[in-house]
Amino acid sequence: MRWGGPEGNARLTRANAVVLLVLLAAEGATIPLIHGHLSWHVFLGLVLVPPVLLKLGSTGWRFARYYLRDPAYVRLGPPPAFKRFLVAPLTVAPTLTLFGSGVLLVLMHPQRGIVLGLHKASFIVWFGAMSLHVLGHLLELPGFGRVRVGDRNPGTWMRQFAISGAIVAGVVVAIAALPASHDWALWAAQHHSHDH
Repeated sequence: MRWGGPEGNARLTRANAVVLLVLLAAEGATIPLIHGHLSWHVFLGLVLVPPVLLKLGSTGWRFARYYLRDPAYVRLGPPPAFKRFLVAPLTVAPTLTLFGSGVLLVLMHPQRGIVLGLHKASFIVWFGAMSLHVLGHLLELPGFGRVRVGDRNPGTWMRQFAISGAIVAGVVVAIAALPASHDWALWAAQHHSHDH
C-alpha cells in the first residue's frame, strides 16, 4: 500500500489529468497555425509522452487490479461499463497511435508519407474520443486540482515524484529532440511556401 491503494491510484490519476489538460491545451493551441508553430508542436508533443504513459499506466493498473481480484479494488467495484467497453478502447488505441506516430515522425527525416498521414488521421479519431472522455469526467474536474496541505494518504510523495518525474523526463526528451523539431519546422515552412 506504499502508493495508497485504490485511493492513492485515483489521486495519481486525477493529479496527472490536471497536468495533461494544461499540456494538451497548450499543444492544441499550436494546431491552428501549425506551420508557424511546428517546433512548439513537436516540443510539447514530446513533453506529453511520459505523462500520457503515466495516465495509461494508472488507469490500466485500476482495471488490472480489479480483474485480478485484488480485494481493495474489488470493494471499489468495477469501472463503469461505459468507460470499460466504449471510452477506454476508443481512447487508448488512438492515443497510442497518435503519440507513437508523432515520436516516429521525430525520428524520421522530414517528409510526407504514410506516418504523417496516420498521425493526422489518428488526431481526428483521438480528438473525438478524448472529448467523450473529458465529458465523462466533467463533474469530477472541480476536485482534480485540489491540493491538501498535510495530506496523510500513503504514497503522497511517491505520486508527486511520479508526476514530476514524468514532466521532467518529457522536457529532457523534448530538449534532446530540438534539432529534429527544427528540421521539421524548416521543412514545413518550405513546403507551406511552395503550396501558396
